[in-house]
Amino acid sequence: MIYLYIVKIQIASVKPNLYSVKIGAYKAAMVTKSNFGRTRARRAPGKSAPVRAGRKRSVPRAAGSHETPYHHGALRDALLEAAERVLERDGLAGLTLRAVAREAGVSHAAPTHHFGDLTGLVSELAAIGFRQFNAAMVEAGVCAGDSLAEKGLARARAYVGYAQAHPGMYGLMFRTERLDHSRPALREAAEAAFAGLAGSIGASRQEKIHEQALSLEQGAAIARAWSLVHGFTMLLLDDRLSDILRRLPKDTDAETLLEAMLKATIGRPPAM
Repeated sequence: MIYLYIVKIQIASVKPNLYSVKIGAYKAAMVTKSNFGRTRARRAPGKSAPVRAGRKRSVPRAAGSHETPYHHGALRDALLEAAERVLERDGLAGLTLRAVAREAGVSHAAPTHHFGDLTGLVSELAAIGFRQFNAAMVEAGVCAGDSLAEKGLARARAYVGYAQAHPGMYGLMFRTERLDHSRPALREAAEAAFAGLAGSIGASRQEKIHEQALSLEQGAAIARAWSLVHGFTMLLLDDRLSDILRRLPKDTDAETLLEAMLKATIGRPPAM
């Protein structure tokens, strides 16, 4: 026991000196560097410099280091923007973590660091899609005329227009098997989009709709409006309406067909 106590005292006496040893080594290195600079300055003109030994191999980064192989001020947002470009260009099949990292010009480990896995990445991307999608319909309704019919048509056109402008994103938003709806961002964005649809249906029915407790009639009205516009959108994106459009009067476009379909189906365009 006495021996161990003595050893502990000796170790404790050494620790305060470690800083002094490091400072001494640093000063010695600086003196050597300074002398080397003066030696180079005194080298005679025309005398070639000595050949250096092979390049010193870099020291591997210590485990647990906080350094990263990339430097980016808003890397998470940049990765999501890159993911959207890859999705729209290469489709969902081409959307991989490595493809996103290449698109963003960062380390292959960066997407995993921020999103965990591909499901996490596409779920956060789908959340952005739902927010953009909902904002487009809200804006369309605000900018439309005062009547409920005009607002409903404007929202329906915005629904289809968003899908046409962002087909990859729109497709991802409804690929439930690829998404993790337990992620807060996706759950909140999807619920906000549904609330917008339910609110619009409620306005057309002149009643308040509580999204968490629908009557059968309210649910049927929401499902009918959504089915009509979503089904039309999917047929349009899959180019399944081209045969109908070519048979219609000249200059009849998909938007005109949508409006006619909605009016003929229920007598007035459903609110969206």
